[in-house]
This record gives sequence, C-alpha cells and structure tokens, in this order.
Amino acid sequence: MLFDLSLTNPTPSLALMGLPLDSIMSTQGVMVMLLVAYAGAMWMFLKSAPKVYTVMVSDLEVARHLYEGMLNLPAAEVPLHYYYNYEQTLGTAGLDPMYLGGATSFANQGTLSSPEGLWYQLRKNTQLHVVAGASLGHRNQQRHVCFDHNCLEYILMRVQLSGVQHKIRNEKPLNFLVKDYDNQVIELAEIDD
Repeated sequence: MLFDLSLTNPTPSLALMGLPLDSIMSTQGVMVMLLVAYAGAMWMFLKSAPKVYTVMVSDLEVARHLYEGMLNLPAAEVPLHYYYNYEQTLGTAGLDPMYLGGATSFANQGTLSSPEGLWYQLRKNTQLHVVAGASLGHRNQQRHVCFDHNCLEYILMRVQLSGVQHKIRNEKPLNFLVKDYDNQVIELAEIDD
C-alpha cells in the first residue's frame, strides 16, 4: 500500500514515489516542486515561441515597400520573448517606472514596450524582424544583410513565387538582387563569417 493513513502509527512508510511525506511537504520540498513546475512552464513557453530571423537594411521605408508591397508578407505581432529584459537594452536597468513620475509621458511609454523595426510573418512559426543599420551597397543601392542562410532562402522563395524580377549572384554565401516597382535595385546578401 502506497499510503498508510493510520493515525496510531505515524511511521515513515507514508511516502510518495519513495520519499517520506514530511520531506515532500517541507519548505525545501515545496520549493523544489515549485522550481520544477516553473522550469516546465518556461520550457513550454520557449518551445512554442516563433523562430525569429533578423535582416538589417539600409532604409526601413524601402524595406517596407519590398516586404509588404511586393512580397505581400503579413505583419506579425512582436513575440513575447522579445519583451523580456527590454529595460536592459534601453540602459534603464533597475529603474522602476513608478519612480520616474512625470519624466515619462503616455506617448513615450509605447516605445518602451515595442522593439524597433518591422515584424513580418515569414512562415507558420517563423517571423522576420527587419531593422535599420546596413550600409548602402555598390553604387549606393539599397542593401539587406542577414547572417542566416535559411532566412534568405525563404525570402528568395517568396520573391520567386511572387514573380518579382530578381537575379541570383551567388549561391554560397547567398546573394541576389531584386528590382522594386521604382526600378531600384536592392541587394540581399548573406554575411558569411
């Protein structure tokens, strides 16, 4: 019998999975069970989080016209795991918003909780995060750079399916050109280490 509920003989035979009940219900036992439950919840949360690819572009507005207008990528919600520790990225770690008082306005609070850039749904559980920061390419043409080969393959596949005029310059590392509606050439390049 797994549980001995007799009150006349409170022996250590009262056990759960081989552990005495008094050690399971102790402060340490409860803390261990809570930590295990928390670890399981975090694992499930991170496992269900979407894969995010980042592309650095030289002009966000040109990128918006390419990804939204030409490739018809739907806008995506910012994944929840991008909100974690956002205050460290702003250099305000340790500041409680309650202590800032009148220093922050309601208009300014929106920028604290939304990571910069453009967010698109690339595939079912895959998102594209487009950020500014790339330099202009040859002859001052727009340039989009990425460190992940799979990301550029997905974008190239979308370019081909959309019938957008393009030219593949190199397979490894992947580098191709796209011509937008204004006949502007955009270079998409994989940065190889």
